[in-house]
Amino acid sequence: MPDQNSKITDKWRGLSFSLRIARRYLFSKKSHNAINVISGVSAAGVAIGTMSLIVVLSVFNGFESLIAGMFSSFDPDLKITLAQGKTFDTATEKFEQVKKLKSVAVFTEVVEENALLRFKDKQMPATVKGVTSNFAKLTEIDSIMYDGDFVLYDGAFERAVPGVGVAAVLGLGAHFIDPLYIYAPKRTSNINLLRPENSFNQSELFISGIFSVQQLQYDDHYVLVSIQLARELFEYDASVVSCVELKLAPNVNAENAQQQIQALLGKEYNVKNRYEQQESFFRIMKIEKWITFLILSFILLIASFNIIGSLSMLIIDKKADIETLRSLGADNKLIQRIFLYEGWMISFIGATTGIVLGTLICIIQEYYGIVKLGTGYVVDAYPVVTNLADAFFVFLTVIAMGLIAVLYPIRYIRKNALN
Repeated sequence: MPDQNSKITDKWRGLSFSLRIARRYLFSKKSHNAINVISGVSAAGVAIGTMSLIVVLSVFNGFESLIAGMFSSFDPDLKITLAQGKTFDTATEKFEQVKKLKSVAVFTEVVEENALLRFKDKQMPATVKGVTSNFAKLTEIDSIMYDGDFVLYDGAFERAVPGVGVAAVLGLGAHFIDPLYIYAPKRTSNINLLRPENSFNQSELFISGIFSVQQLQYDDHYVLVSIQLARELFEYDASVVSCVELKLAPNVNAENAQQQIQALLGKEYNVKNRYEQQESFFRIMKIEKWITFLILSFILLIASFNIIGSLSMLIIDKKADIETLRSLGADNKLIQRIFLYEGWMISFIGATTGIVLGTLICIIQEYYGIVKLGTGYVVDAYPVVTNLADAFFVFLTVIAMGLIAVLYPIRYIRKNALN
């Protein structure tokens, strides 16, 4: 046992000695100034590559956060749909229990179907979304009104709130005196070929406002109406819905609430959070983010190979020191570790410097918006969000690349220089 402890102690002493020598070689003055320059260039190359990765990933995070914020003005915190089928009845004990949950602040029933819109001589297909009167409490619809106000019924007339793209196609404007007509095929009767207009239910509405989410899937396709009108138009019973949208109470953990409601309703229903509601969109954004990361990582890998040149010249410069260490009893492994540690130290310094500089640039951009997007965009400056997990992942990637750049090539260098 004492022999084993002695071996462990000797091993740690050897590692510590190798690290001290490597640090001294890295920062001490060499006989050829070019070695210092190459070492500095190697560290600078790693730092610039690391900084680029941090900045690019932060910009992707910023755009993702910006778009998620846009969706949040229209999408609910949680959305309940049928796992198989199109519509379901909310007049059940399960949904009464969901309404009574403390985590649920707003419970909104929704009827959503495709229909034909006509305004004067223009027409287009669209998605008609019938919502209850508390929809403004569920979403931030009032903050995204492009024109007019969010009103679905004024006490005398049914009102509609189309997206800005729908309004542009049909030539609609808030408070126009001409009505908007919505046509939907009757579900309970056959098509009358002699009088096809009798095969459709028709509703007449007036425009109270126009919304703009800045997302084509909503702006170019959706029209908001009252749920009572939607049920009459599509011939649905009073408690039948396409989905149920929920807003959670403040300080409620969305993931826990989602799991609780899913367990309450069972596998018959799907309970989706905001990211799952737009899953394909955010998946594409993540794919783009990590493909860009991969491309920049290859560039960083090439920059990391400058370390090989730096170590090669250092080994040549320290030939006399290597012989001295050998004469003092140092074996080849200890000498090899010295140059291996130096390569890792260059990578570590470059990675740390790059992360600090990249984070600093992102913080400056976040607070001062120095780099502008130009006119015609939702925001004036490039949005950035620095993510600690991304920074940690970049650091590990750079260190791993330093390992690749040092470990395998240095074997060949060591065999030729140390023999």
